[in-house]
Amino acid sequence: MDQTANAPGPGGGAPGGVALIGELLPAPHRVAESFGDPSRPVPLFEEEERCVAGAVPGRRREFATTRACARAALAGLGEVPGPIPRGPRGAPVWPPSTVGSMTHCAGYRAAVVARSEAVRAVGLDAEPNLPIGGGGGALRMVTSRQERCHLAELSALHPGVCWDRLLFSAKESVYKAWHPLTGGWLGFEDVTVTFDVPSRSFTADLARPGPPAGPPHPNGFRGLWTVRRGLLLTAVSVPAASPVPAPSRPPGRTSP
Repeated sequence: MDQTANAPGPGGGAPGGVALIGELLPAPHRVAESFGDPSRPVPLFEEEERCVAGAVPGRRREFATTRACARAALAGLGEVPGPIPRGPRGAPVWPPSTVGSMTHCAGYRAAVVARSEAVRAVGLDAEPNLPIGGGGGALRMVTSRQERCHLAELSALHPGVCWDRLLFSAKESVYKAWHPLTGGWLGFEDVTVTFDVPSRSFTADLARPGPPAGPPHPNGFRGLWTVRRGLLLTAVSVPAASPVPAPSRPPGRTSP
């Protein structure tokens, strides 16, 4: 497993010794990543075994490697190894006083964690730097007309980035941060993403944040992105001092 210096463990790291996600999520986050599955099966806890009972071998391997990344990242916080099962809606259940996010795609698995006293929520997503595909139907499902115009402009200027897939990834990261905070549903159509190339950042404006409850709530998130080694990575982190966005719909969507 390839890991960062702030999540000690076996293996090297990304080129230069810094994990890809470590560039997006520095301290107080702890991160770990792997560019494939180890040759020997990664052991799972009983609670985790139940999550992949009957799964095909490939799915089991990616699940186990991603959990191993999460445990390596948690070790950077001083946490002892333990199970990371799924909650009722599929989201990982993290140890008390911690928050985290996991992601996996072809050839890559990663996890990020932090203490809840420093970070309220974090969302991480990785995708291959490939078009969404689907003959345009998939793109229309995850984007608005405004976003498609934005993507067309970006593609003309920076053709080496599959912007449609990057936008999908950004919305996934937003949802992974949103759901633990609110328990609410957030559809693709509820988020409008705008990329900034010089800063490699993005803003995610919530179209229907719903009525605030308690302190004033922001209407969106800010995240970071990078393109490295054939991968697109996006991340969102909500500092502990930040207010929580209000949910727009009842819970319904599961978190990867």
